[in-house]
Amino acid sequence: MFTSRGLPSLSACVRDDVFLGRGNRLRQNGLRPLSNVGISSGFPRRPPGRRCCAIRANSSSELEDGQIEGIEGYGAISTKPATPLLDTVNFPVHLKNLAVEQLQQVAKELRADLIYNVSQTGGHLGSSLGVVELTVALNYVFDQPNDRIIWDVGHQAYPHKMLTGRRDRMNTMRQTNGLSPFTKRSESPFDCFGAGHSSTSISAGLGMAVARDMQGRSNHVIAVIGDGAITGGMAYEAMNNAGYLDTNMIIILNDNQQVSLPTQYNSLNQDPVGALSSTFARLQSSKPLRELRESAKAITKQMPVPVQEVTAKVDEYARGMISGSGSTLFEELGLYYIGTVDGHNLQDLIAILEEVKSTRSVGPVLIHIVTEKGRGYSYAEAAQDKYHGVSTFDVASGKQKKSVSVIPTYTQMFADALIGEAGLNENVVAVHAAMGGGTGLNHFEKFFADRTFDVGIAEQHAVTFSAGLAVEGLKPVCTIYSTFFAAGV
Repeated sequence: MFTSRGLPSLSACVRDDVFLGRGNRLRQNGLRPLSNVGISSGFPRRPPGRRCCAIRANSSSELEDGQIEGIEGYGAISTKPATPLLDTVNFPVHLKNLAVEQLQQVAKELRADLIYNVSQTGGHLGSSLGVVELTVALNYVFDQPNDRIIWDVGHQAYPHKMLTGRRDRMNTMRQTNGLSPFTKRSESPFDCFGAGHSSTSISAGLGMAVARDMQGRSNHVIAVIGDGAITGGMAYEAMNNAGYLDTNMIIILNDNQQVSLPTQYNSLNQDPVGALSSTFARLQSSKPLRELRESAKAITKQMPVPVQEVTAKVDEYARGMISGSGSTLFEELGLYYIGTVDGHNLQDLIAILEEVKSTRSVGPVLIHIVTEKGRGYSYAEAAQDKYHGVSTFDVASGKQKKSVSVIPTYTQMFADALIGEAGLNENVVAVHAAMGGGTGLNHFEKFFADRTFDVGIAEQHAVTFSAGLAVEGLKPVCTIYSTFFAAGV
């Protein structure tokens, strides 16, 4: 069922990590203070006298007096953190023989190095912090570049770049002749599909999977869709077609609280996944269960159509009893749904991905994972935008180093002009596709919240929605980045 690469038993508990917060609050929340947290043997301990704390998701993101904000075992990360185990990983193959405890250490070091690197160059930080464990798990379980992994939205792929031979060039991100902030086929054979914004991964992955089958190959195709990308209508068109074609592929929905789908975990005040949900997700990914289900489907296809319809409904409701609400939509589209899964529990991710990879079944599988955008950096966790896109910043304080100019930008001038027009005409409304900051409409929203519409990453819908508003006499201003406008026409 599992490979012999150091994967512990399914009943083993993931080691409790360290938390960032005041001592009293830690104790009130039932969490261990830093002094009680050890580091796995074989890894360097912090020098005597240096007090550090870990950066980790927690509602209490304050430092105790005298503490230095940093990563446990590394010291302050305003200087480049020590990453002894990560330094041995240049490509995914170097992860294959590591035990889960070592993989957890790799993830920890990867997160620290990511925070430091983006602090020097600027870029998309929050979404990449949320997929650190998922990236490690995918690279451990699958065999890139033979197995295809598509990242959508593409700016989630910083950890992917760091584990696929480009870590030493992260300081060139977003610079002339430097690394692209998105996946780019000409940059690396590990970038199997170029994607920025968005919602294209399932369509591309389905095409790759169909081509694979026609050419008699057996590699895996994995589409990782998240950070709002699931709000694009193209994703549902692709899932509908994938269910119809019944082609083997894996879709990973990275639900990081930035999606429009109503899940019971959208509130950050709730734990994303409980013990029962974790157990059910493992049950759903179980190889015997899925293969039994495939055998049953093959048998019922030989029966009269009315019998097939009844058995299909029984199967759907039975799975609904296991997974609770949320799976019906994906099941109706023809996908086998597994979820929800804690996207920061590396052991669970590996177990489920191993099961899905090894199961001989037909059809697309969707694994619904829940992650936290900005995970592991307190200032990102506390920020409204989760440090989605940042300029260079000071790691210790979280303060971004934005240049100050007395000359207004075109975006500011546009927003101010639109506010003026809206003040004169109550029919003026503003529409954007999940880009309120970049278009200036966040400023407009402060004055006219009831006349501002964020439709998600759905440019085509934004344009047609605006047309509907105009037909009924309103005066919509639909603002879309020129680089994204192809999706709207």
